Amino acid sequence: MLVSLEAVRRLMDLRRSGRVEDLPAVLTATAPLLDAQSAIVLLADYGQESLHPLRTAHDTTTALPVETTLAGRAFTTSEHQWLDTDNGGALWLPLLHGAERLGVLELRAKVQPPTSALRDLEMFAALVAELIASRRFYGDTVEHTRRRMPMQLAAEIIWNQLPPLTYAVDGTVVAAVLEPCYDVGGDAFDYAANAHVLHVALFDTVGHGITASALTTLTLNTYRNARRSGLSLSDTCRSIDKWVRAQYPGAFVTALLAELDMTSGRYRRISAGHPAEIFLRDGRALPSLPTPNALPLGLGHMIARPPQVVEEQLEPGDTLVLYTDGITEARDAAGVLFGVDKLSEFLLTTLGQGTGGPETMRRLVRTIVTYENGELRDDATAAMLQWRPAEH
Repeated sequence: MLVSLEAVRRLMDLRRSGRVEDLPAVLTATAPLLDAQSAIVLLADYGQESLHPLRTAHDTTTALPVETTLAGRAFTTSEHQWLDTDNGGALWLPLLHGAERLGVLELRAKVQPPTSALRDLEMFAALVAELIASRRFYGDTVEHTRRRMPMQLAAEIIWNQLPPLTYAVDGTVVAAVLEPCYDVGGDAFDYAANAHVLHVALFDTVGHGITASALTTLTLNTYRNARRSGLSLSDTCRSIDKWVRAQYPGAFVTALLAELDMTSGRYRRISAGHPAEIFLRDGRALPSLPTPNALPLGLGHMIARPPQVVEEQLEPGDTLVLYTDGITEARDAAGVLFGVDKLSEFLLTTLGQGTGGPETMRRLVRTIVTYENGELRDDATAAMLQWRPAEH
């Protein structure tokens, strides 16, 4: 059966005047209109390890692990999953806001929906995701659901500065991760698509805690101000350098500032004291781009040479992974570094299995946490840029 228009109307009414915390009750009342016995939202926690029922005063649904459940598979693959049960079955639909993975919509039904109804149900799930994304900032229900432990103030400041972890436009994808979720302070990323140009930046601030998060906040917003003012990469680098030096004398930030022409594949970037990207093409790692091309931001006055812009012509399907040293300098129990080679091998293997960018990034950060026995010594941040021009 096609999704009832009345079910859509009820969601639209909530979108106009309701709260996210009202969604569970609306879905419960709407479920029969979907030929379902129940409808429940499960949101991914900050670590993307488990799926939790949207928090209400009467939580009864158990959280589901991402790694070992069909609900988790719907989340990681962005494809619906069905499971037969004694009372019918369960259908899990991915909750996608654009390319951003929020969680899943769980429907319990007596019979498996026919293929003809699945597209309508997916559209209904997309509307639920849009409602959550658009209304989440008017209350704290979504944050209460996603947090598995108290978040430190420094991390609160950083997360409130960041764009969504995933973005896709015309086949080009950006997917990022940030760990530790609840205590990060010095790492950050940003991106923006303007016309045919995708801007991407990754920052690693010296220090940790409130001081580092304040410096990171200044850096992020100076970057955005320069970008929105139409400054070139070199002038953007100089602008951030000037403000860091003026407000935090002696401090510094390493950074990769990049631009990708999504039409031609022309990639331009500046490395301000930062590790080079991992550059992947056709299942192999290519030589690193020259790095650094400038001193860390805040120290640029120490040399007279202006920041140097490196240019590279990408080919369709190329992947670039920007990362902070918290990834490669992770250590196991024996003190062995994770290193660039292990990072490249992990990326090639995971992508080679057909895994998408967002899921590859999720698995990467879980691998790093496991490598350090669950206790990161430094912030670990990475951003993947995949160029997939529309004609390909």
